[in-house]
Amino acid sequence: MNRFSGRAFLIAAVALAWLWLGSQKARAAEPLIDGKPEKSQLEVAIAASGPLYLPLLVAHEAGYFSNHGLTLTISVVSGSTAAQGILSGKIDIYQGGAVIITANLAGGDLIYVAAAVDKSTLILFGQNGLKSVESLRGKSVATTSPGAFGEIAMRKSAREHGLEVGKDIKLLYHRSTQEALATFLAANAEGLIITPPQSDMARNKGYPVILDYYKEGLRIVGPGVGLTRTFIKAYPKTVRAYLKGYLDGVKRCFDDPAYAAKINAKYNKISDPKALDESYQQGAKVWNKDLTVSPDAIRLVLAESGNPKAGEIDATRFYDNSIIREVNREYAAKLFPGEIR
Repeated sequence: MNRFSGRAFLIAAVALAWLWLGSQKARAAEPLIDGKPEKSQLEVAIAASGPLYLPLLVAHEAGYFSNHGLTLTISVVSGSTAAQGILSGKIDIYQGGAVIITANLAGGDLIYVAAAVDKSTLILFGQNGLKSVESLRGKSVATTSPGAFGEIAMRKSAREHGLEVGKDIKLLYHRSTQEALATFLAANAEGLIITPPQSDMARNKGYPVILDYYKEGLRIVGPGVGLTRTFIKAYPKTVRAYLKGYLDGVKRCFDDPAYAAKINAKYNKISDPKALDESYQQGAKVWNKDLTVSPDAIRLVLAESGNPKAGEIDATRFYDNSIIREVNREYAAKLFPGEIR
């Protein structure tokens, strides 16, 4: 290579480097293409910190929400506490289960704007020797909050086996999956219905699985992204920014399992590599890339709500897919090309 061609090559290389840096800066600026969020500080509540919530926790720890102009404070609270917090304005967003629907039925203006998960990882266990739903007749089952998906699933399964919750099966409510598991392990409940990682702990201890709701194909909205219609109207850019940051977390979870495991270990105090892998696999099979809410999942909750007029209630009352459709078109389709439209 002569001196001229070498110099020309160097100039071209430098130019390409500057072009690459410029493209990276443009890409970094892209998240705020809609402008700054109307509200930058968000109080976010979650029902648990298990694998279903890992994309949110990964997005938070990796700074993806910050990339979209948001700062989050995340707290773990019960469903009933979250509903009260949203209605009082102390909580902005709740990622949890059916409490959004039950609160709406009670007159609260709470709805889902996205479905982070729409397949259930709930597992129903029995004490040793109890291997069927029928074997729980006259017995108690430990679960989490009233109105959460543990209760919904248990009511559905009881009804399908000719039983009735409250009459044939007693539900013992708890503030968390950890507390429900503790009650079961102490033999103060004959059954247990919970999600990972606590369900993995029960399985590893050899307790018989009565029903695996993922294998059963139970469709739910849990955790869904819940808030008030008033919040959506006041802060539409904030909601879009939140959903984009969350989707960044979903992508990182799928692309970087090692980092996801690190965050899971931090929040759930898990050190065993096998347990971390099991927890990751439980989450990976249900994390949604398309966060659109399905009305069928809403109808399931209504059917098991005990409301005598449930069949007459329009499912669209409980969700608004307009923002996630925009985000899917403008953002998720780029994160997951060929998978999201």
